[in-house]
Amino acid sequence: MDAVSVNHFRRSLKTYVDQIVSRHEPIKVTRRKGEAFVVMSADTWEREQETLYILQNKSLMAQIAASLLTHNKNSGYTPIDKQMSEIAGI
Repeated sequence: MDAVSVNHFRRSLKTYVDQIVSRHEPIKVTRRKGEAFVVMSADTWEREQETLYILQNKSLMAQIAASLLTHNKNSGYTPIDKQMSEIAGI
């Protein structure tokens, strides 16, 4: 994550906002006294919130872990050709 002083951020606000939104990369803004804050796009913030929700959901994480084990063992359900055609047609 790039870091920039609050004064530089203020002077180039439009440029930084455009960069944050287009690149989906947050920027750390530092202040003289050592305090800092992070600026990120709304899309990035929403994705981060979704990730945190999933990581905190023990039931969902258990399902993901079980699915990964099944996948790695190649022991999961194999759809028939007709079902694969329906899936691929979506």
